[in-house]
Amino acid sequence: MEDEFHVHGAHEHEVEHAATHGQGGTVALAQQVAIFTAILAAIGAVVSYLGGNTQNESLMHKNEAVLYKAHASDQWSFYQAKSTKAHLMTLASQLAPEDKRQGYAQDLKRYETEKKEIKARAEAFEAQSRYENELADKYFHPHHALALAMTFIQIAIALASVTALTQRRWLLWPAGLGALVGCGLAVWAYL
Repeated sequence: MEDEFHVHGAHEHEVEHAATHGQGGTVALAQQVAIFTAILAAIGAVVSYLGGNTQNESLMHKNEAVLYKAHASDQWSFYQAKSTKAHLMTLASQLAPEDKRQGYAQDLKRYETEKKEIKARAEAFEAQSRYENELADKYFHPHHALALAMTFIQIAIALASVTALTQRRWLLWPAGLGALVGCGLAVWAYL
């Protein structure tokens, strides 16, 4: 019987090592980049959600502000109509015979009372509209910083991808810096 004895050459050992461990650490680098990119993608998803949410909340409050402003406008139109009627009652009471002036005076008094109530409602609607506008501005305030944060996170992901493709480990530094700036901007948006 012949014993088979095989000696591996140096190049075969190197090929086998590269296949299982990666050449020059390429598998390790690829794994690091993949994990880094996955973490950035998760952070980016949260930042993107927060950015969209700021827009939605702001738009909702802007819509409410417009609605209250429309109600206020309706009340001011109603107030103007009552003012016009009151002016007509004033003229009518001045031009009417003495026996009819009392009725016009009562109508004038009623219109003046109604005007005060209508004015109070109109001013309340305007105050609510201002409040909703302030809320809209408050909710929209972090949007710009979140959009900028998302941009930096996307740049970091792109640089990490280029790192994996080109095997240029030094590209992880600008990718990491972009990720830090992006995450910092996302936190700063709410301070």
